[in-house]
Amino acid sequence: MSEPTAVRVCDAQSLVNGGPGVKLPVTDGAGQTTVFFVRYQDKVYGYLNRCTHVGVEMDWENSFFTRAGDLLMCARHGATFQPDTGVCAGGAGRNSRLTALMVEERDGAVYWLPAGKIQPL
Repeated sequence: MSEPTAVRVCDAQSLVNGGPGVKLPVTDGAGQTTVFFVRYQDKVYGYLNRCTHVGVEMDWENSFFTRAGDLLMCARHGATFQPDTGVCAGGAGRNSRLTALMVEERDGAVYWLPAGKIQPL
């Protein structure tokens, strides 16, 4: 099996702790959607942009964090998720987890390594 082709997401400095995220269009086997990338405690994380509660995109104008910058929050329903694990921390999605992506940061940039059904458009 070959290595996944890395997709350049953005310059590393474009993502700041608790700040706006970067979205990319993808297909997930069920149709077109987006994925997002954020920085939390100096590390970059990526997830499928789908709330575990009803499957809507989570952000409001690329904003994924709560005002405190400590949790990811669904702008539609208020469900919250741990930024480093994607585990639901509160709200209607309890006992669920966001779909995590393989992400790496190198050479001053953030890269996504697509795998499985989630693929770039």
